[in-house]
Amino acid sequence: MSRSILVADDDPEIRDVVRIYLKNEGYRVLEAEDGAQALDFVRRESVDLVILDVMMPVMDGIKACLKIREVSAVPIIMLSAKGEDLDKINGLTTGADDYVTKPFNPLELTARVKAQLRRQTLTTSEKAQDGAVIEIGDLVIDRKRHSVTVRGRDIALTPLEFSILELMASHRGHVFNVERIYQSVWKEDKFTSDNTVMVHIRNIREKVEDNPREPQYIKTVWGVGYKVE
Repeated sequence: MSRSILVADDDPEIRDVVRIYLKNEGYRVLEAEDGAQALDFVRRESVDLVILDVMMPVMDGIKACLKIREVSAVPIIMLSAKGEDLDKINGLTTGADDYVTKPFNPLELTARVKAQLRRQTLTTSEKAQDGAVIEIGDLVIDRKRHSVTVRGRDIALTPLEFSILELMASHRGHVFNVERIYQSVWKEDKFTSDNTVMVHIRNIREKVEDNPREPQYIKTVWGVGYKVE
């Protein structure tokens, strides 16, 4: 069965271009004109990935991303005409998995879609093969159920956040630099020196740490990278 991609953008020309390229790759494409429609699709359709424009009427992409994260862990790629670091951070902080700046090359966007779906497939396969539970103090990571709890409290992580935490927790004490984390989690060899990994680390700390400024689990090794103790 072909994978279903939801494209939410108020510009019909952009939707047309993205639809053509994705359909050429064999994907089933759903279209939404605003964030409210996108949220409705996710609630009632089987969607494998969502492409969300930031600036849309009725409900913008940022709010739609937050709402989608309340009901689904589906991979989300944000689209925006703004390329500044602050805008990327805002997009990723809401729970998005990737960020593409307009104007974009449709081939690049298609490659990002493939990478997210490939990472999701590989991660699911790895979980099926290993159902071990990782316990670090009050932090419990259930790889089979794809769940995280701290002192029995459920922690809602995005798929990428879970993969980053699981990677480091599975190699307790090992220091990972941002390039290694990116290559291991995103399943891509190409690495660009942006702050994507650091934003995700910050998001994880906000969710699992009592005091993110003095983290108990995810430690920073200055000038090197991160580790879980």
